[in-house]
Amino acid sequence: MKAHFKNAWGYQGDAMNLPVENAAEAAKFYESVMGFRVEDRIDDPVRKIVFARDDVKIALVENGGDATQDGVAFEVDSVEAALEEFKANGLKKELSDIDQETNDSGTWRVFYIIAPDGLCYWIGEKQ
Repeated sequence: MKAHFKNAWGYQGDAMNLPVENAAEAAKFYESVMGFRVEDRIDDPVRKIVFARDDVKIALVENGGDATQDGVAFEVDSVEAALEEFKANGLKKELSDIDQETNDSGTWRVFYIIAPDGLCYWIGEKQ
C-alpha cells in the first residue's frame, strides 16, 4: 500500500522554491525513493523542476539558497505506509524512527528524511 500525500507546507513558507545546487541530480531521489513524478521543467530565469504526487506539488530550484535551511512538512494518510514505501525504494531508515509530536495543529505520528541535496522532510499523519 502506498501513502497518499494530502498537504505540503514549506519550512520557509514556499514548497515551490526549495533551494538545491543541482536540480537534475537531486530529481533522482524524489522520483526513485519518494515516488514523485516530474510535472514540469523550467530553465529560465533559473532551473526549476516541479514534482507532483497525489494532492501535493513541490519544486526544486537552483536559486542559490541553502538547502540545509529548508524543506517541507508533508501530511500523509499513513506514516507507516510512507516509510515502508520509501524503504522499499531504497531509503535506509527503520520503523522505530517513527515518533509522536504535538504542535499547534494537534498530535502527529512523524518521521524525518534528509534528502541527498540537504533538504529536510517531515512526514506526518495526524492523530
